[in-house]
Amino acid sequence: MSIPTEPVAVPGRVRALARGAAVKAVWVNEIGGVTFRTDDGRHVKHGPRTLETSFAGEAERLAWAGRCIAVPGVVEVGGDDTHEWLVTTTIPGESAVASRWTADAATAVRAVGEGLRAVHDALPVEECPFDWSVPSRIANAAGRGIPLPDRLREAPEIDRLVVCHADACCPNTLVGDDGRWTGHVDLGALGVADRWADLAVATMSTEWNYGPGWDGALLAAYGIEPDAERIDYYRELWNAT
Repeated sequence: MSIPTEPVAVPGRVRALARGAAVKAVWVNEIGGVTFRTDDGRHVKHGPRTLETSFAGEAERLAWAGRCIAVPGVVEVGGDDTHEWLVTTTIPGESAVASRWTADAATAVRAVGEGLRAVHDALPVEECPFDWSVPSRIANAAGRGIPLPDRLREAPEIDRLVVCHADACCPNTLVGDDGRWTGHVDLGALGVADRWADLAVATMSTEWNYGPGWDGALLAAYGIEPDAERIDYYRELWNAT
């Protein structure tokens, strides 16, 4: 997943959804999905269907989470036999991996850690209808034909159940001009799980986006000490699934 550096073709469906607004590709992923920003304050996500998540499911999660945290509002969602799309409002801030923030990793990492803690503290576990537990992730992987080693079938004891972002990589935190987090995007798998399922991935993402040595700063901003067993397990589960 990355910010595009070359021109990206705009699908006809995206032009139709833009309804005359100018569009610019702002994010691409490894399976051919692209997020476009319109010049009238919307984002359009367009990509091939997958068995892991869906834009319809993301729309439901955005609507639910938006009662408590800052996330894009859903404008329109749809799909055809091969592709799906999601149109949302644009919320303040830019990705924590925008060039200004990769040049100021200390600020960005603090924003990601504080923002993730805010999500975990704000979303009510007992009211959440979505599951991201280890059994649900293993079942999802099996449905996609992904074999998992037996050691991943037994997770560490749960530390604290929270509503996880479920893709807590640094790009999905938005950061304002003041260097503080402003909101979150890409909540397609949001659901209840141990908070280390998010923390393990968020800290792993710091190395991809800012270089080695930032995982401790993220955990400090979140307000927790490292837990090597849980970090190792949930990183392996993430990479395997």
